[in-house]
Amino acid sequence: MNIRTDLAVESREMHLENNNVSSLEGTEIQEDGPVTRVKILTNKAATLLNKEIGNYITIDVPRDTFDTQEGYEELCKITATELKNLIHLNKEDTVLVVGLGNRNITPDSLGPQVTEGLLVSRHLIAYMPEEIDQRLVPLCAISPGVLGITGIETSEIIKGVTEKVRPSLIIAVDALCSRKMERINTTIQISDTGIIPGGGIGNKRNAINKETMGVPVISMGVPTVVDAGTIASDVIDLLLKGMSSQASPQLYKVLKTVEDFDKVSLISEVLTPGEFIVTPKEIDTDIKNISSVIANGINIAIHEGIGLDDIDRYI
Repeated sequence: MNIRTDLAVESREMHLENNNVSSLEGTEIQEDGPVTRVKILTNKAATLLNKEIGNYITIDVPRDTFDTQEGYEELCKITATELKNLIHLNKEDTVLVVGLGNRNITPDSLGPQVTEGLLVSRHLIAYMPEEIDQRLVPLCAISPGVLGITGIETSEIIKGVTEKVRPSLIIAVDALCSRKMERINTTIQISDTGIIPGGGIGNKRNAINKETMGVPVISMGVPTVVDAGTIASDVIDLLLKGMSSQASPQLYKVLKTVEDFDKVSLISEVLTPGEFIVTPKEIDTDIKNISSVIANGINIAIHEGIGLDDIDRYI
């Protein structure tokens, strides 16, 4: 599977919790309704969070979002707005969208499914410019597959296409591995720092970013899986919390001494980290719904003046 790292907002939360502090120097955070924006400003903060300097946007997706058409459309618009705030393009600039992942594995098929919902237009502008809507920007897309199927590093494929197509921007869409159960299929992350495929499950490949591709790279993703060890850790935490609330003072002191490394050691006796990856039973529907939101968010953000009604007419 080609699933990358956890959410930046999670990394920040864990750092604050583990160090018992309320803020992290070198970062800025802004909460605006369902949107949380984390900006990493310094190398020190980037090192502490194991992230690159840049912007990380997390959009909450409530479970009932797709119960109504209004909820779906509002999420598309929010995604488009946040993406557009990171984009600086001219009308003639070409955009390349890369759908990372393995379409044969449902929780890893987010990227390929997103590419299927895009309003691709580069070929139309090139071959029949007089027939197309003048609001369209040259947009093209690929779904390069994974190393285990192609035998080619994903970054090599993208680099080759980039050198031929010469886009001004690359948008890479991939699945994420979360550290918290509640964020599975309920958040969308957008970042302007690029992406490292496979980082979430220890299969790190070559980075896809401005340094390697020669053009800005924006990453978009959704946490679709969680390590089984994370679930075990959460259960232990709940157990200790419940026992602590009812324990005698002596037992409470003992429970308070249980450190994370003891918990990790215990879990490791049963589960090897990254060996079991868990996804919800509703993953098929979740991927279909969220991939549609991301695709339309890209469509609206890239094609100036295009709305959902226009997209439904073209695709």
